[in-house]
Amino acid sequence: MNLISLDIRMLRSLISVVETGSITETARRLGRTQPAITLQLQRLEELTGKQLFEHGGRRLTLTDDGTTVLTYAKSILRLHDELISQLASQEIEGQVVLGTPDLYAAFMLPQILSVFRKSFPRVQVELNCALSTPLVGLVKRGDVDIALVTRMNDFTGGQVVRREQLVWMTGEQSAAHQERPIPLALLPPGNIYRDYAIDTLERANLRWRIACVSESVGGLQAAAFAGMAVTVLGRSALVPAMREIGPNEGLPPLPKIELLLYKSSGATSKAATALHDYLAHYLRLDEELSGRGVPIELG
Repeated sequence: MNLISLDIRMLRSLISVVETGSITETARRLGRTQPAITLQLQRLEELTGKQLFEHGGRRLTLTDDGTTVLTYAKSILRLHDELISQLASQEIEGQVVLGTPDLYAAFMLPQILSVFRKSFPRVQVELNCALSTPLVGLVKRGDVDIALVTRMNDFTGGQVVRREQLVWMTGEQSAAHQERPIPLALLPPGNIYRDYAIDTLERANLRWRIACVSESVGGLQAAAFAGMAVTVLGRSALVPAMREIGPNEGLPPLPKIELLLYKSSGATSKAATALHDYLAHYLRLDEELSGRGVPIELG
């Protein structure tokens, strides 16, 4: 049996290329050149003896073997990074203020923060839940160290760490989506979830009305649970007793939104850096990937 040794950098490049869909973006994120990333992928195919990508024009698609390698690569990289964090964590301590909307605090961050606490037991994280627009102002003023927010049209800076599919949701037994005008439970004006919901219905020539406005995801869910309205949230927020409304039930598909990670210029402590890097890595790693069928741009 021939033993092979896989360079952790090759696995990191593979995950990033599939995640971003772009060798160019992977090179930018990892601080390498495009030819270097391409060579790493080619070397990974040589070492595994498997074709990982279907090559066609300027787009790459994972093969079945590529999907298998990707699955193991994510597990290997997670354990590798956890080990490195654990070895370094004992000397890192301090307090970090993390700002994020309650939607992400409730459905996206609990598992990641739980692992972070185990890896960095001497770092205290203070969670500040607010809407995205005010949080960007807080992090830029230094009142919040790190912020995970939804990208709005006028936002500048920040690092894209995840893309989230927006979906229509209502209560499990609700028929609110069949009403005309369609009753909506939405975030306040100025939020991109709201903008996309209204714009999508307008383009489809579907009448709508506002039935609930809430700054909290709990308020939106309450209206949906009660059968009062249809709401729009990221798919990660789909919980029992709620169901997704698809195009086959008369509502047009919604786009994806981007999540941005900000770090205050004044947040220079090792604790703040550790939390920022942890979130950046694991939010990308946990993003739902379709695996096979993911198009990857060569340029």
